[in-house]
Amino acid sequence: MSENTGISLIDVSHTVEDGMITYRGLPAPVICDYWSREYSRQHYTGDTSFHIGKIEMVANTGTYLDSPFHRFEDGKDLSELPLTSLAHLEGVVIRWTSTQQRAIDASAFRGLDLRGKAVLVHTGWDRHWRTDHYFEGHPFLTAGAAEYLVNAGVVLVGIDSLNIDDTGDGRRPVHTSLLRAEIPIVEHLCCLEEVPETGFHFFAVPVKVKNFGTFPVRAFAIGPIP
Repeated sequence: MSENTGISLIDVSHTVEDGMITYRGLPAPVICDYWSREYSRQHYTGDTSFHIGKIEMVANTGTYLDSPFHRFEDGKDLSELPLTSLAHLEGVVIRWTSTQQRAIDASAFRGLDLRGKAVLVHTGWDRHWRTDHYFEGHPFLTAGAAEYLVNAGVVLVGIDSLNIDDTGDGRRPVHTSLLRAEIPIVEHLCCLEEVPETGFHFFAVPVKVKNFGTFPVRAFAIGPIP
């Protein structure tokens, strides 16, 4: 948490590290020097040096955002998403940490004012990050929950879990419903226990890449210091 002039900034994204596995079966990022400081000195004067890093990774690395293009060939890609769908979104946190039930159905969201909101689902699954357990038995939204959120008029949905869908269901109904409705998805969030249930704004802005559906984000919540 970072504090400045009465405002609290809460980082809810994982750090991307060399060799880190985000999703089993996808390669880990490779992070290295392109120009080391030592090499760069030959291009400058005196002790002046710069570092230029190089990273090779798949789009689904760390905490990332899915655009409609991730699921639909004719959907909006990262470069086409308006900032109004990614930044300064009024947020709501839904707590789902006190149950053994993996499937999060529409009952978790009923009775709440969700129209125009970024809905962040706090399951506590991020406690397993960088362990084998993270990849098995994760919480997920049901198809009915996704349809409810679409009809409720949400503008973004995030979760601190391996996948917003049940990975045992190859149809991926939650991705399908949300991204068809042009509602971005953020997966692999963390530290949502630090975010209040209401009274904050949420940011998850990826790099503006053409013909790309997914990219890591520095996701954070901003609100008054409690």
